[in-house]
Amino acid sequence: MSIAILYREELKEYDFGPGHPFHGDRYEVFPQFLRQNLAEDDNYRILKSDWASDEDLLLICQKDYIDFTRDYYRALNLGLDYPGQFSHFHSGDNRPVGKPGKLEEAARLIIGQAKMACQLVQEGSFEKVVSIGGGLHHAKPAYGEGFCLYNDVAFCALNLIDKYNLARILILDTDAHAGNGTAEYFYEEPRVLFIDLHQDPRTLYPGTGFAHQIGLGSGKGFTINIPMPVYAGYDSYQSVLEEIVHPVVEEFKPQIIIRNGGSDPHFNDGLTNLGLPVKGFSMIGEEVREIARIC
Repeated sequence: MSIAILYREELKEYDFGPGHPFHGDRYEVFPQFLRQNLAEDDNYRILKSDWASDEDLLLICQKDYIDFTRDYYRALNLGLDYPGQFSHFHSGDNRPVGKPGKLEEAARLIIGQAKMACQLVQEGSFEKVVSIGGGLHHAKPAYGEGFCLYNDVAFCALNLIDKYNLARILILDTDAHAGNGTAEYFYEEPRVLFIDLHQDPRTLYPGTGFAHQIGLGSGKGFTINIPMPVYAGYDSYQSVLEEIVHPVVEEFKPQIIIRNGGSDPHFNDGLTNLGLPVKGFSMIGEEVREIARIC
């Protein structure tokens, strides 16, 4: 069965401005590469989702946060000032530098893709779905940070619980930064097993994701943080996946896997200090496919 890849050109609007390190032109590279090197018909399908509504966003965000985020970023895109308490709702790294793209609309598109991904898998149309631009794992219910406005990872899991009645969901996050937003959503939730491999939080933003942070209440033990030492490479990741992640997942027996990837564990990333080579990302993919056999 082919893979669904969710992408719209409008994702390029997820751009914090010319003076900011996060630009939206990165997203078009992946579908361009696929189209140039691999025929679409039997291997994958590139599909377009709709944008998320306010009702969709209320599954993961407080209303005052949605209202401020919408009004603030849309005003700045139009070249207007917006008088509001930015620091109450967002960290400084979410402040645009120069005129941003249609950032809030693009963030809604990423949530729309998350919603469509759930539907495609649960209805049996596709076994695997890739959401380009997804993985905004620092966003919280009422606070945006780390270049993240709305948390699509959390939306996926909550949508699968609320709409499709799933009771065992695995979120596997291998981005170099700890997924502090995602962790907050599910810290007391036993239906979601959140496994997070990330750089030692003593050395990297957001400074959370220590091994002793394992959840609370009925969710205790369902958050597993695995801090990776600085310069951790291929062998370290493979050992962790095979000796820790595999046995835990086999016991949990997930019904579905939400995979939050990231290219920043690469040894040449400018913001992190891990040591994964290109072949390491392929290895992680192979390990995840092995884990998926449990589902």
